[in-house]
Amino acid sequence: MAESSSTNALELSVSELSNKLKRTVEEAFGNVRVRGEISGFRGPHSSGHCYFSIKDEKARIEAVIWRGVASRLKFMPEEGLEMIASGKLTTYPGSSKYQIVIDNLEPAGAGALMVLLEERRKKLASEGLFDDGRKQLLPYMPKVIGVITSPTGAVIRDILHRLSDRFPLHVLVWPVRVQGESSGAEVANGITRLNELPIDGTLPRPDLIIVARGGGSLEDLWGFNDEVLVRAAANSHIPLISAVGHETDWTLIDHAADWRAPTPTAAAEKAVPVKAELQAQLSELSLRLKRAQVRFFEKNRSGLRALARALPSADMLLALPRRQFDEAAGRLPRALAINTQRSRTRFERSSLRLSPHSLSVRVKNEQSRLIEQSARLVRAFKVQMEGFRVRLEGSVRVLDSLSYQRVLDRGFAVVRNSGGLPLNSLAGIDDGLMVEIEMRGDEKTNARIERTEGNSPQSKPAIVKKPRSKKTKASNKDQGSLF
Repeated sequence: MAESSSTNALELSVSELSNKLKRTVEEAFGNVRVRGEISGFRGPHSSGHCYFSIKDEKARIEAVIWRGVASRLKFMPEEGLEMIASGKLTTYPGSSKYQIVIDNLEPAGAGALMVLLEERRKKLASEGLFDDGRKQLLPYMPKVIGVITSPTGAVIRDILHRLSDRFPLHVLVWPVRVQGESSGAEVANGITRLNELPIDGTLPRPDLIIVARGGGSLEDLWGFNDEVLVRAAANSHIPLISAVGHETDWTLIDHAADWRAPTPTAAAEKAVPVKAELQAQLSELSLRLKRAQVRFFEKNRSGLRALARALPSADMLLALPRRQFDEAAGRLPRALAINTQRSRTRFERSSLRLSPHSLSVRVKNEQSRLIEQSARLVRAFKVQMEGFRVRLEGSVRVLDSLSYQRVLDRGFAVVRNSGGLPLNSLAGIDDGLMVEIEMRGDEKTNARIERTEGNSPQSKPAIVKKPRSKKTKASNKDQGSLF
């Protein structure tokens, strides 16, 4: 019987059996919700998928979240947090295991969210994001306010209405979703983009940012507990007011903001002062300033009058100089008389030294000096002229010794052509050339040159003397001397 029953059973391969089990499990548990504690979660895998376990006191089941689903989840799994996972069961044939493929993940009630919120708050607080030293002072009178909120809700209308009542100014609205999976990322992006606006750009850079949302449950406000949003709020260079929910609602952005408003309307009231109150205060200060000026001038006027009474009068100031002037005027005639007498005495003494006898003696002395100077001048002139004469005679003797006439005195003669130029060689002397011959004693005669020995060109010319009237001239020796 045992052998017959075994032969009647259908034989299946391991793969076929695994696939049957996979279909059976997926058909039976196509949509399940499992509540348990997250275990073994170490963050997304490099592929983007998340692998972990869900357990309770007695059992555990493997879980997986594919990358596309993980990017859409509102709540990411965290180690030790009790959560409710929705999805379907499937098997993994490679290891004969079954697992749940999660489509949605949410905390198991408000208590779990509070635990997650507290753990996230402690983590961010340990990094110093909530320290009071990071808080910035809000501007007293901003020119531009940036509001990050839903453009269609009642919150933006309340804020604009309150700002218009208190102090109308330029409001820049950055529209975002304030509820849902992407609300935190959109608000964080709005804070970052407003901080990146240039100061002098086309779109004005706000001086203050308000992040606002109406009240709601913990789940509705969960986007404002997003870690990325909290970091963006803490790193904002523009002062930021958090106005999320009502006074009893608290989110993590409230801790990171520079000031937390209990309501969006309170945020608008904190952002700007009341214009009418400022005008009234300005009028009061102006009036106080005018009164203070009046009191100041009146006090100075009284002080000036007191000082004027203490000052001496003009008659008192001029009394002493006037008396000194009168005394000087009284002494002036006597001083003039004494001065005149002294001047007369000096004049008379000087006149005694200017008698005719003294003048004649002085004239004679000057004449004697003049005669002596004249004699010295004549002597000096004679000595100088004698020196000139000696130098001139020496120059004449040198000139006479170098004169060509001394050569003529030794028996030589000078032959000149008709132009009066001396002939130094036979070149250029033609037959019949008329020449002039000068000899000793300044004697001169004319002659004509003729060639001898057949008038050959190589023959020497002969000089034929032509009679010439003789002009006698006094010799240099007979010339008298100027000296």
